[in-house]
Amino acid sequence: MKSPLLISLALAANVCLIPAHAQEQKTEQKTEQKVEQKTQQESVASATATSASNPAVSQEVTAPVAAPIAAPVAVPVLEKIDTVVGTGVEAVIGKTVSVHYTGWLRDPQAENQRGKAFDSSVGRAPFNFNLGEGRVIRGWEQGVPGMKVGGKRTLIIPSTLAYGSRGAGKGVIPPDADLIFDIELLDVIKMPEVEKIDSKLGKGDEAKSGNTVTVHYTGWLRDPKAKGQKGKEFDSSVKREPFSFTINGGEVIRGWDLGVQGMKIGGKRTLIIPAALAYGAREVGDGLIPANSDLIFEVRLLKVSAAKK
Repeated sequence: MKSPLLISLALAANVCLIPAHAQEQKTEQKTEQKVEQKTQQESVASATATSASNPAVSQEVTAPVAAPIAAPVAVPVLEKIDTVVGTGVEAVIGKTVSVHYTGWLRDPQAENQRGKAFDSSVGRAPFNFNLGEGRVIRGWEQGVPGMKVGGKRTLIIPSTLAYGSRGAGKGVIPPDADLIFDIELLDVIKMPEVEKIDSKLGKGDEAKSGNTVTVHYTGWLRDPKAKGQKGKEFDSSVKREPFSFTINGGEVIRGWDLGVQGMKIGGKRTLIIPAALAYGAREVGDGLIPANSDLIFEVRLLKVSAAKK
C-alpha cells in the first residue's frame, strides 16, 4: 500500500507502456511480413527454375540490387542559452541547488517560442533539488549543471527529456510537448544528511539499494522544543497495512532512501530528515506538512526482498 504522504513528487518518472492496439498492429505487421517473404521466396524459386534453361534470364534475376538507404533520424537535443553568466559557486552533480524558474510550452509561432506559461516559482519560495538524483526531468538534470550562482539560463527541452508521451498536470502539459524554462540559480549548497538513530539493531537481511522493503512507520513534524523533537504527528502505518517501497526507486522522499539503507530485519530506527531531503519548499496534504519542514520518522523494518535483476 502506497502512502500519499511518502510518494515522491519528482517530475522525472519515465513510464513507457505499449497499448494493446499497438501490440495487435505488431502482430498484423509480422503476419504481413511472413506472407510477403513467402511470396518473394516463391518468386525467386520460379525465377531460378526459369534460369536453368535461359542463362540470359539468370543474369537479370541474380543481378545485385542496392538496398535503399534509410534517411538519418534527427535526435532531439537540449538547447542551453545563458542570458546572464553567474560568478558564484558552480552547480555540479551531488550538490543541492536553489532556483527560481518559469516554464512555458514551446510554440514556434509565439514570440521567442514561448507559448502558454504553465508554472513559475517567482513570487513564492525558491525550488530546491539535489542534482543527479533523478528527482526532476532529465532536461533539468542535464541543463542546470555548469551554471554558477547569479546566472540565468534558458533551457529549450525536447519532449523526450521532459514528460514525453505522458504529458503532465492533467493536460496542463500535453503529451509530446517541448518546453522552455528560464532558470535563475540562487544558491548551491552541500547536500544535507539524514540523522539516523538505531533504537534496536535487527538481525535479519540488510536493506540495500534496489531492495523492496516493507516497514511500519510513524511521522512527526520536527519541533526542537517538543519532547524528543517530535512535534505534531502527521501520519502512521501502525494501525493499518505496512508500507512497501523500493530503495532508490524514486518512490519515496529522498530522506527515506538514504535513511532506511543499512537497516536489518527486526530493527528500529529514528530518521531526522531535513526539509531538503523531504518535501522542500512544497506544502503537502493541504498544509498537513508545511513548506520547508524538517521531519522525524520512527521506522521498523519488517521484510527485505531481493533486488530485481
